[in-house]
Amino acid sequence: MGLKIFFPLQNLSVDTTKVNKIAEVVSPEALKQIKEIKPSQWTELLTQWGGKALSFGIKVLIALVAFYLGKLLLNVLIKWFDRIMVRRSFESAARTFLRSFANIGGFVLLIVIIISTLGFQPVSLAALLASVGVAVGMGLSGQLQNLAGGLIVLLTKPFKVGDYIVSNNVEGVVDGVTLFHTTVMTFENKYIFIPNGLLSSNVIINYSRMAVRRNEWIIGIEYNEDFDRVKTLLLRLIDEEPRIIKEPLPTVVLKELADSSVRVMARAWCATDDLWNVYWDINERIYSEFNRQGIAFPFPQLTIHGSAAGQERRGKSTEAQSPENASTNTSL
Repeated sequence: MGLKIFFPLQNLSVDTTKVNKIAEVVSPEALKQIKEIKPSQWTELLTQWGGKALSFGIKVLIALVAFYLGKLLLNVLIKWFDRIMVRRSFESAARTFLRSFANIGGFVLLIVIIISTLGFQPVSLAALLASVGVAVGMGLSGQLQNLAGGLIVLLTKPFKVGDYIVSNNVEGVVDGVTLFHTTVMTFENKYIFIPNGLLSSNVIINYSRMAVRRNEWIIGIEYNEDFDRVKTLLLRLIDEEPRIIKEPLPTVVLKELADSSVRVMARAWCATDDLWNVYWDINERIYSEFNRQGIAFPFPQLTIHGSAAGQERRGKSTEAQSPENASTNTSL
């Protein structure tokens, strides 16, 4: 029966052995429809499929060429956009962020155009992109938060590239700001990536924002030391430092009467770039000059005072434990 039913395939020189086995389980209605297909129809069907495959292959080739040319054009546009930002004096952090945003946006647009050249309908493509967007949004909610944080950092400008900041227990110099994170270089030469979402929702200390900053030294002296003498000496050491700014005036005050020392505090202003070098140099001069002037740095100490009755009891206890009393008690 199979050979009679599939005679069109025999005419096309097709091996019908496996087809006959399939025909045994096919319903009579389906067999009747297949039997009615003429050899010319099979030829037409194969020709049609071959044409579609060839057409789709050409579209794929065109899409690949378009993708390559589109990438080249996108790179040219990104460089042109970056030059415009440089001419308009955009900050480095803003340029990095906008360049990344334009690069990703342009790439997504290029992918949409490539998919359209393959024959997908715009409505179907929009629905597909919407579905993918929802799925990606749910899966990458943290990254979207970082993206929003990057926009906040870009708009509020709490820091710029080159600033020394402290945030989330990380401190260092800002090296760059991208779509999703900010890079910080520490003094130990560590490269740290901080998510923008954390930066936008936590405290940021920017030590480089102001042109000048105040330095502070706290020194402990003994209680019997002359405070006016120490104050005059500290003001002289600060005045001899050329990097110290004269206005506001440096100050020296008695900060605290501590347990083991009198704590003296000196304050002076300098350029932010000179802050640490000035602090360390003044520290060294204070140490050398205090030793030269005989001003001692006190150590923590504790003085214990007792009552007369307590001292008398301790004296009797010591006398009872003397060797003579011990021998007397033994003889008894």
